[in-house]
Amino acid sequence: MTVKERDFLETYIPEGKQVHLSRYYIFSPFLRIFHWTMVVCIVILFATGIVIMTPMSMGEGQYVALNEWHLSVDWIRNLHFLAGFILTAAFLFRIYGYIINKGDRLLPNFFKMKFWDDLVEVMLHYCLLKYSHKQFLRNPMARMSYLAIYGLIFVEMLTGFAMYFQVNPTGVGATIFGWLTIPYGEMALHVVHHVVAWGIFLFAAIHVYMVVRADFMEREGEISSMISGTKVLAHLPDDINDIRDKSGRIIKG
Repeated sequence: MTVKERDFLETYIPEGKQVHLSRYYIFSPFLRIFHWTMVVCIVILFATGIVIMTPMSMGEGQYVALNEWHLSVDWIRNLHFLAGFILTAAFLFRIYGYIINKGDRLLPNFFKMKFWDDLVEVMLHYCLLKYSHKQFLRNPMARMSYLAIYGLIFVEMLTGFAMYFQVNPTGVGATIFGWLTIPYGEMALHVVHHVVAWGIFLFAAIHVYMVVRADFMEREGEISSMISGTKVLAHLPDDINDIRDKSGRIIKG
């Protein structure tokens, strides 16, 4: 399905000149739904995970008997499990969108030297060693970071299900994920699950900063793009061919 590029003139006039901008529709409903579902689930999972890790600490730093709170802790654990299952379903939904929507496949082009050259250029810019970088639909650093967060989420899913199904060691779930407990035991899974959760939290904090920074400094509509599906660029993006078909038309994201 093709999408027309809608052009318009920006309302402000920097340095006395009008700037001609173009909108590119690249983020499909699959990707946007997954993104916001992932945001909500990660917030719930991280918050409930902290409580599950320290169930004796309730309220304003005061310690209370666990048996007085067993219903509340049990409810929090169930909420954690529910968010985990929803995130898993959303992840599968994301894979399906990746298959059918070309714009959703803007992952790193590892086998092209141009990708690495562009990555260095963008990194120099963010390290304040280069004034600007070429415009991209998704710059190489963003592509690498998205691949990293998908990897972290995948590890959380594996370790989470491996621990969850240990309540019934002879069940189907334990049979599928139980191999993860064999090398170092279930305690090692808890440690990995906990450390990776903090890695996801750190990524989320940096991601929010970078998106807000890009919106204010580069004016590409980075924040609104995950609602409308469109990005706004003043120049033809360097990676425009990633969303073109063989005839040169832009493919709906």
